[in-house]
Amino acid sequence: MSSFVPPPHPPHHEPRLPVDAGPSTRAVHAGAVRTGEANAVPTPIVLSAPYVFRDSAELVAHMTGAHADPDREEYGRYGNPTVRALEERLAALEDERGEAEACAFSSGMSALTTAILALVKQGSHVILFRDGYRRTRQFVVKTLATFSVTHTIVEPGDLDAVARAITPSTRLVIGESPTNPYMHVTDLVKLAEICRAARVKTLVDATFATPVNVRPLELGADLVVHSATKYLAGHHDVLAGAVVGAPPLVGLIRDLRGVLGGVLDPHAAFLVARGLKTLALRVERQNATALAVARALDGHPRVAQVFYPGLERHPTHAIAKAQMRGFGGVVSFRVKTDPRGQGDATPLAVTARVIDGFRLARIAPSLGGVDSLVEQPAIMSYYELSSDERAAAGIYDDLIRLAVGVEDERDVVADVLRALEIAP
Repeated sequence: MSSFVPPPHPPHHEPRLPVDAGPSTRAVHAGAVRTGEANAVPTPIVLSAPYVFRDSAELVAHMTGAHADPDREEYGRYGNPTVRALEERLAALEDERGEAEACAFSSGMSALTTAILALVKQGSHVILFRDGYRRTRQFVVKTLATFSVTHTIVEPGDLDAVARAITPSTRLVIGESPTNPYMHVTDLVKLAEICRAARVKTLVDATFATPVNVRPLELGADLVVHSATKYLAGHHDVLAGAVVGAPPLVGLIRDLRGVLGGVLDPHAAFLVARGLKTLALRVERQNATALAVARALDGHPRVAQVFYPGLERHPTHAIAKAQMRGFGGVVSFRVKTDPRGQGDATPLAVTARVIDGFRLARIAPSLGGVDSLVEQPAIMSYYELSSDERAAAGIYDDLIRLAVGVEDERDVVADVLRALEIAP
């Protein structure tokens, strides 16, 4: 008989990652279960709404918190094994210190709005930056106002204005880094210092950055939000969102999720988790391609202005260079009025013709996936406003936002330049 004695099993939950593990290694392994359900490599999809109890004693132990298994599920609105596995991976990706928790949602907006509602109350004051996702601004300006929550809007990255805007009733500062669509990068360390001194929470939407390019929690932010629909899932085939932060804050948000019901479907959680495996590969490729596009557009005769933090002339380039590992996969730029004067020469019409000239990038209102997508925000998101109203909101008729995919860099650059050249 063999005398071989197998070594002890490694830890069940997380592989022993090297301290200096690279981004792709972390994307595959951080927070992942080493030996999971049914010994499957990917996390299985658990499609169940209720979860059974062996007897009343187990139920009582669960309800009183005496149950030994903290992951024991009760009902799908409060938790799901597939969703929980995704949450553990997201928390590990956002915070290498292992101090964070994550809460997944049915969309990025559900994550954002639930987080805000968990932190404010009637009479609270909220600060947000002008450049950012319009639905975030709409929720703060219009929806929260019906609950007597006031707000102040400051210019992108103006931290002195943030400090001046803080009042005794200020509870939250909401920002994006980089912003949508002008790619401003906020000095998150300084923002956190200002808010911490005033006992104000910070919530950073880092959808455009991803944990590959920046981890706001490690720079002092209290909460980070992602539309996981974008880069985290990465394939334009799922809606999802997530909030990551310290356990006490995330616990409040998770409790409210159970009331409001914005839970993530387990199949969607599986798709996001699968996308995370290639997150670093995709983002690194998109970083490089977007920078090449921005450089090709910078100084182009038909381009008035390029917005990309990887360019030295971008107003937040120095902050981005110091704070980010890559500059992101989105490039925005403004088109010059048609110099040849053919057809309708208004900025709206000229820019639409450039958009229609793309052959590789397709017209769609999203970003972060493997396919390059392009849009004219004046038509895609602000069409109901007049040209003057759009300009007042910072959205110009000649603005184009290009979200690069993982196609070959030279092909994406050629597609942009071709669209500019052939548009009459």
